[in-house]
Amino acid sequence: MEPGAGEDSSTDDYELLISTTDAELLKRSWRNEKAAPEILKFEAALVQRSREQIHLMEETVEEFTRNAVDPLTVSLYQMDLDRTLFLLRSYLRTRLQKIEKYVLHIQKTTELWNRLSKQEQKFAVRSVGDLTQHLEQSVLTKLPDQYQSHLKQSGASEDDDMVPEPKLDTYIICRSKKFLGAFQLDDSGEEPVNIEADDLYALPYKSIKPLVESGQIDLV
Repeated sequence: MEPGAGEDSSTDDYELLISTTDAELLKRSWRNEKAAPEILKFEAALVQRSREQIHLMEETVEEFTRNAVDPLTVSLYQMDLDRTLFLLRSYLRTRLQKIEKYVLHIQKTTELWNRLSKQEQKFAVRSVGDLTQHLEQSVLTKLPDQYQSHLKQSGASEDDDMVPEPKLDTYIICRSKKFLGAFQLDDSGEEPVNIEADDLYALPYKSIKPLVESGQIDLV
């Protein structure tokens, strides 16, 4: 074995371990959700584990406080607790904001609908009901019959052209943790992008969407 080879291997193993802890996974899911133009798959198991971890940390901080444990130790535990709470709340809030913005599109798209949790689906149903009622009471009933749809601009429209949809061609900043090699962005005939480990790239979301969904690329 070459000098330093075992040391490099140990470093790689440690970095892999750190990157797959729930804290890092939650941070990654939060970043991806905030950066992606569309709603991503709900990380149910991770959210459940994070909630359990938060509950355990809260109990630990309370116990340390009662037992007059060193304030610095309590402060460090409290910092971890606050950070996890922030990430989880922001992750869930970001998803609700996307649901509110694109609720009609999500409701009619099976793939997107199935990405929601059961609670999010209930929220979406309520949002559609509230939105429809508001539009009917404030605007639509005052318009001619051919303009009373909340999905179409007029009766002549073939598509639901009043339904907001996420712009999947939006450019996003992304990074891969490992070398992926040449990647063809689309069928336009342009040169493939050579995706190196840890380099940052500005690419159209729709082009690297499969890599995001498979966890090969993280959004920044």
